[in-house]
Amino acid sequence: MKFTALIPLLIASALSLSSCSGHGGLNSPPAEVEKQAHDALANLYSTTPGAASLGSRATAILVFPNVINGGFVFGAQYGDGVLYEGGRVTAFYNTAAASFGFQAGLQKFGYALFFMTPEDLGYLQKSEGWELSALPSLTVVDKGLAANLSTSTARKGVYAFFFEQRGLMGGVSVQGAKITRINAQ
Repeated sequence: MKFTALIPLLIASALSLSSCSGHGGLNSPPAEVEKQAHDALANLYSTTPGAASLGSRATAILVFPNVINGGFVFGAQYGDGVLYEGGRVTAFYNTAAASFGFQAGLQKFGYALFFMTPEDLGYLQKSEGWELSALPSLTVVDKGLAANLSTSTARKGVYAFFFEQRGLMGGVSVQGAKITRINAQ
């Protein structure tokens, strides 16, 4: 088998990780994923300017508290998440991605997606799984933008906040990350 023939196999394997779990697609029990997401969101609000005010206006917030990303030439990432609507957990999701290229390392990070309007959230709910990079209205919020973000400047679209990056890997990206709703049992 040629080296390049392994690429589709790696991508398919990474994107099907959710079917290998005993918790309906989650790697951990639903209550544990909920607690991790709640704690991560509370920490984000306390450490990132603008996140709490944005959260109070968002239609929904999707939180992935623990995403693992690793690779050496071939890479993969995976994490479980919780969707909050009106402060209540309404669904569970996972995120998975595969990559190929000049890369080496292992890292853990989390991210939260703030859906500002029902239309922004509608795309997530109607799809069978979607790639973040396909969203034209996605804004990745860094510390500089977060300091200047207000509820008057953030009226629609999807805003992504990264948090708790640990490990050694060159950069964090949602490029090519597929998000899929899962049934937690």
